[in-house]
Amino acid sequence: MSKTLADFHQLTETEQYFEFFDLPYDPVVVNINRLHILQKFSNLLRERQTVLAELIAAAANEAQILEQYRGAFQQAYELFLDSNALEQKLFKVFHEKPPNIVLLSEIGQS
Repeated sequence: MSKTLADFHQLTETEQYFEFFDLPYDPVVVNINRLHILQKFSNLLRERQTVLAELIAAAANEAQILEQYRGAFQQAYELFLDSNALEQKLFKVFHEKPPNIVLLSEIGQS
């Protein structure tokens, strides 16, 4: 069965992406990092936007575009095989200092 961009746009769960792209995965890694994997995938697609736009402009077939998506998704997943969400800090919450909190590193600095 051939896969299409329309099929891709119907995916909603992380495991569905692995199945769609025929990629093996460790369910434990996915359970811990599912949102982070999807966020990193989204970031990588933005980074590849120029390449994807060129493929679309050249009327590339869907398989070529989906191969770019597959590569980005695999890269996002593999990042979390050796890393974790705290190290990657993909979400805004990791970059904001909570209000009314004094960090130990700030004590004694004037």
